Amino acid sequence: MLQDPKLIRHYQALTDALVDSWHRGYQRADELRLLVDGYLLALRAGKQLEPFEIYRLEDEVNRFLYDPSNFREPERELEKEPMHG
Repeated sequence: MLQDPKLIRHYQALTDALVDSWHRGYQRADELRLLVDGYLLALRAGKQLEPFEIYRLEDEVNRFLYDPSNFREPERELEKEPMHG
């Protein structure tokens, strides 16, 4: 579990981008993994985080990415019409 606010912000940005990409049709894990890799590469190149922080972030994002419950369409309740008798 991440506790550093800086890491949490990156985690939220990345997982939000993953879900958004999934909704836009990029639903294969390898497609979403490219987004993760690009984000982490940018953090490394920009020296935004320490290497151990990037490792922690990557670990948590991988858990999110490979948990299918994070990528389901919300179930919608069917509206029930009142019965006229």
